[in-house]
Amino acid sequence: MTWILWVKALHIAFMVAWFAGIFYLPRLFVYHAMNAKPAVHEQFCVMERRLLFFVTPFAILTLVFGLVLIFAYGSAWFAASGWLHAKLVLVTLLYAYHGYCFKLLKDFKNGKNTKSHRFYRVFNELPVLALFAIIILAVVKPY
Repeated sequence: MTWILWVKALHIAFMVAWFAGIFYLPRLFVYHAMNAKPAVHEQFCVMERRLLFFVTPFAILTLVFGLVLIFAYGSAWFAASGWLHAKLVLVTLLYAYHGYCFKLLKDFKNGKNTKSHRFYRVFNELPVLALFAIIILAVVKPY
């Protein structure tokens, strides 16, 4: 069963790469919301788009390897793992967060951003909180 360890390692590696992007993208949104210069606006649009499209495959691969793990461990393990159900709820919210970043990116691109840099500062912290909770659930397995 050493192949499962490879799957776990890949799941974690892609998750780390994905999180690097979803930690940085909202920080770019903060700086973008604070600046109104057209040239800077265009530069931020390019940076944000490239980053989001770069990390999206990592999000997909995180999901793929996570699903492989669930299927490898089987339905009995899945049914008995309450911590996993809680983790999956948080992960689903993270994918919704990731999807919402596409909408925010489009708003900036089209000059329709209505949110302040303060909103983006708070928005930037949400994945950090989710990551802490997910790690605690996965390692401690409280229930």
